[in-house]
Amino acid sequence: MQQEPRTERALDALSFFVSDARYGLGAFLGVYLMTEHGWDAGSIGSAIALGGLTGLVSQGPMGALVDAVRAKRTLIACAAVIVTLTCLIVPIAPQFWSVAVAGLVGALAGVTIGPTLAAISLGVVGPTRFARRAGRNEAFFHLGDGAISLAILLTAPLFGSQVLFWSMAFTLVATLAAAAAVPARAIDHDVARGLLPGEAALGARPSAWRVLFRSRPLLVFAACGTLFHLANGSMLMLVSQKLALLNLGQGIALTAASAIAAQSVMVPVAALAGMRADAWGRKPLLLAAFIALALRAILYTLSDNTAWLITVQLLDGVGAGLMGALFPVVVADLTRGTGHFAAAQGVVGTLQGIGGVVSVAITGQLVVQFGYDATFLTLATAAALGAVLFWLAMPETRDTTAVMTGRTVVEPAT
Repeated sequence: MQQEPRTERALDALSFFVSDARYGLGAFLGVYLMTEHGWDAGSIGSAIALGGLTGLVSQGPMGALVDAVRAKRTLIACAAVIVTLTCLIVPIAPQFWSVAVAGLVGALAGVTIGPTLAAISLGVVGPTRFARRAGRNEAFFHLGDGAISLAILLTAPLFGSQVLFWSMAFTLVATLAAAAAVPARAIDHDVARGLLPGEAALGARPSAWRVLFRSRPLLVFAACGTLFHLANGSMLMLVSQKLALLNLGQGIALTAASAIAAQSVMVPVAALAGMRADAWGRKPLLLAAFIALALRAILYTLSDNTAWLITVQLLDGVGAGLMGALFPVVVADLTRGTGHFAAAQGVVGTLQGIGGVVSVAITGQLVVQFGYDATFLTLATAAALGAVLFWLAMPETRDTTAVMTGRTVVEPAT
């Protein structure tokens, strides 16, 4: 499958600019609510967790929507608009339930962004070049996230926390332009949903949930991902809160600095993962992600020095860069031929997302009861358990010919 260079450049631009909408305000939300409106860590965690529940359970259905809809460029543009509007509600109505409901609506739209971008990319480059394209997407995503964080770092001391919302408005406009720049004719919509090139989406196929529950490797991958996100889901938020408490009046700027530190590593790591995943395999790269995450959590407990905390954040670039780049690749490996690529991403993402929601919900309370160091060590334990499970139970998917048609499933050898 061939594609024009300008289509690839449009995908690069889309990956870059949509980064600001993919996760909304992210860690900045907790710092903003704490420093501007006096929220405590427990309330912040509860509001964010409640706001994410609907997005969590809707990932499977929304993924099925991505598979079914052929107007994928319009879908990703609409999702970016909704996420941005819900973030703009926060400074207007910074009360608990308004923030929680806005987060719920934003999460519902936001969960479609990653699967839609992956599906568009798969439909453009085809399965044989997808690992490289997925790594490139992730690299540009982190490059965009880092660029926005740098802009916030430079402007927040001058203009205050409102720069968070100005940046989202700017990147929304750029996202809409980038989505429109991807030629509609360049996307093979059957390949985009996980069918083999030239295979029409005809006949009855198993549901995405059956794809998951009849594939042991997908179940293992989902379980390991749940532990990864349990450990990682709230870590940047906790570090940002700690930095804000240690450096009064500098919370937004230091959160941006932490994000920049991580993104500066995520860009080359994600690009490397995409380039080497076919040669080295997926398993050793993903195992490195778990190890980096556990080590990061432990190192946070060694010092409260601001420079140290930000330096340790570099390890986030290794863990998140590898996981983000290879997540859609592994799902594509294990669902090839099913026609449920995006839906399977959603189903696996739902189970993995449970870890992230639980992480945000409980760590705020753990901090209140036991302090930051004990909380970080708890997260390190979750990451270590995930590494052990992944090493013992997860097969290599690089050479899989896993195809599910009707009631037949061919899984990779263990």
